[in-house]
Amino acid sequence: QVQLVESGGGLVQAGGSLRLSCAASGSIFSIDAMDWYRQAPGKQRELVARLFSTGTTYYADSVKGRFTISRDNAKNTVYLQMNSLKPEDTASYYCKMEIHTTTPRALADYWGQGTQVTVSS
Repeated sequence: QVQLVESGGGLVQAGGSLRLSCAASGSIFSIDAMDWYRQAPGKQRELVARLFSTGTTYYADSVKGRFTISRDNAKNTVYLQMNSLKPEDTASYYCKMEIHTTTPRALADYWGQGTQVTVSS
């Protein structure tokens, strides 16, 4: 069994910053890509940032230059530093990891429970 637990969401004024964390635990052998998605009310879930095990990153155009994704492999944790927040960043944020498990030996995607980010104008 693998669990992803997110933290760090909250209410912030426009221009402020938040740091999200997502820690994985369980029968983990290794982790490939680590992602952050978000979903605003009435909208589809969208990929915000991706960090491959190689260190390569991807950012949605809407967050480039403002958000930074990073990982701590020793802690099986991914972070999303969000600066210069805008009201349009308001959404539920979800982490996703591509995890190789030890028992059973398999590769699968695992999701966090989501954390709410609200940016006031």
